[in-house]
Amino acid sequence: MDVANSEGLKASQPNQKNHVIYDPIYGFIKLNPIEFEIISSPFYQRLRWIKQLGFSCYVFPGAEHSRFHHSIGVMFNAHKILESCGRAVSEKELMDASCLTPECVYHKSLRLAALMHDLGTFMFSHTTEMAYIEYGETTKAKGGKGLPDDHENLGAFIIKNTDYPGGITYILKKYGINPQRISDLVKGVDESILANQILHSEVDCDRMDYLLRDAHYTGLSYGSYDRDYLLYHFQVKRVDNHDILTIRHNALHCVEDFLTSRFSWYSQVIRSPRGAKFDSIAERVCYYLLEKGFIYKYSELLEMIEKDPMKFYGFNDNYFMTLVHKHYNNGDLDKNPKIKDMARVILLASGGKAIRCEEFKSRLLSQDDPQALERYYKRAHAKFLEIEEFLKKKGGPSDWVISDIPKKSIMFVKSPKNVARGSTTGKHNILLDRDPVKMAMENGEIKLLADVENSLISRLFNSNNFIPNVYCSTSAYELLLAEGVIDGSFS
Repeated sequence: MDVANSEGLKASQPNQKNHVIYDPIYGFIKLNPIEFEIISSPFYQRLRWIKQLGFSCYVFPGAEHSRFHHSIGVMFNAHKILESCGRAVSEKELMDASCLTPECVYHKSLRLAALMHDLGTFMFSHTTEMAYIEYGETTKAKGGKGLPDDHENLGAFIIKNTDYPGGITYILKKYGINPQRISDLVKGVDESILANQILHSEVDCDRMDYLLRDAHYTGLSYGSYDRDYLLYHFQVKRVDNHDILTIRHNALHCVEDFLTSRFSWYSQVIRSPRGAKFDSIAERVCYYLLEKGFIYKYSELLEMIEKDPMKFYGFNDNYFMTLVHKHYNNGDLDKNPKIKDMARVILLASGGKAIRCEEFKSRLLSQDDPQALERYYKRAHAKFLEIEEFLKKKGGPSDWVISDIPKKSIMFVKSPKNVARGSTTGKHNILLDRDPVKMAMENGEIKLLADVENSLISRLFNSNNFIPNVYCSTSAYELLLAEGVIDGSFS
């Protein structure tokens, strides 16, 4: 078992036990009483049964690691950043459940927010989440708040609406921690800019973990960076009466390695046509199950959270695969041969093809030319519609095509103009914006990474990464090739 009583560790109080986890990336990680109680809850144990990388295990068989271990690693990185910045309390204070000084509550709250940032994760992580967002059951409901049906709002709901024994709200209150504060931290809207940066920025505790962890379990080296060197160089600076997180200029090239690793990881693993194919197909199948009422709707999840945590525990990867298998076998999918073929692809990890052509090529687009994304999106979408129309006329009943063309492109380092356009603070000083990396120069000046003259990243990464993917059934692919709709030379 991952969580165990730690022998040889002195408890902070006579009747209080400390706990420890042995993590394959960081070694021993100590947990205080509230963290251990939260991890032991059905809401947290559910994360053991949700794969961190969705269906990437179909391409990288070692990628079987879960959101459970990732989230504990994120908590540990948040803790290490606080230590590096000189904002951590002592281990004695941290492990003492009765210690509620402002400094200790700040430290404990940051760790808890990091620990629970993925509490609302859907089946196969982000794979099926997009189906729920697009379906938008509660988002579109009359009289509702119009919030997206996403993992962030689901997690916030768990944190604030489970005030019963064993519930997250109950546990937080029991230990003197404000659930609303934890929810704000998880969403990145806390009054502390420093806290928001540690949890949500271009170099944050979440990305610091998943790059190393995902690389470890896939066997790839794309996520490698010098974590210890990076941690040593975090520094708090005061700007306009706010504490902000900076990284000393000495670690410039370490930051560049980090961001380069993230760029490579996103391009070669997350958006790789081989692995992303199964995620896109599963998303489409999930949407169909939502339409037919074969799978839990978002409102049902909310009700489970409030009334039946053990039922919500079952909302995991096993639930999804069992449902797909059940409806595949009992004939429920026979009336929709396209969905049945997609279901077979994700059940057997084979079939389906990525369509490669000029319109679907990956591109780096300038952040300072926002119209570029719109142009390339329209070109790619028009080609997709052409293929879709062709298959309607000449394809068979089980020939399908699905689009995974992003309307937003991924940014790895925001340009200064982009930061100014989309400031999360509404203030004029862009150094207070949550997301971009700030470098503390030797002369005391603070600069955005994109403004550092000797930074390679500022030259190479002032761009958006646009990676469109379109997939079709194997039989449709062969027909498209035979009819010259696509050119096989791009395969």
